Amino acid sequence: MEKFSKIKSVAAPLPLINIDTDMIIPKQFLKTIKRSGLGKNLFDEMRYDECGKELENFVLNKKAYRNTNILVAGDNFGCGSSREHAPWALVDFGIKVVISTSFADIFFNNCFKNGILPIELEKDKRDTLMLDAEKGSNAILMVDLFDQEITRPDGSIIQFEVDSFRKHCLLNGLDDIELTMKKIKKINDFEQTYSTKMPWL
Repeated sequence: MEKFSKIKSVAAPLPLINIDTDMIIPKQFLKTIKRSGLGKNLFDEMRYDECGKELENFVLNKKAYRNTNILVAGDNFGCGSSREHAPWALVDFGIKVVISTSFADIFFNNCFKNGILPIELEKDKRDTLMLDAEKGSNAILMVDLFDQEITRPDGSIIQFEVDSFRKHCLLNGLDDIELTMKKIKKINDFEQTYSTKMPWL
């Protein structure tokens, strides 16, 4: 997993509430177990018409937001089924930060495991950033995980909270497998001792 430090980007506004994981990545794209290639189908049913043509009015199809790394979303983002493909699709598209007032628990946890920083803010602060995002290429946000700050286009700062262990993992690029591998010596020592004591196993 890539290390997370600072993200500087235009932010895409997506003010819809209750965006569920089927909206993020529809069920027909869940056949793969690869983490790559899902970005093109992110928000598929909102991005494309029935013939696969881009819908001009959808935010990620607009020129200013095509390469965004930050999404400012409506309440209760990531609800619905617990598919890990949802954060995979976001990461593959290039989104590293999702800002909302609330997230579904499983989606929230999956974000950290896949290198995404989900930021929960009070409604008035989220709404302020939504207004910034609506300005398109004229408004750049800076998200600094180490200092836990979002710098707005006018230079003002909004602070956010994040669990210290999850912060450590993102800053150091540690997913569950990499956390386990940090203890490989202890694991090997245990297995060797266990095999010596119980060789019949």
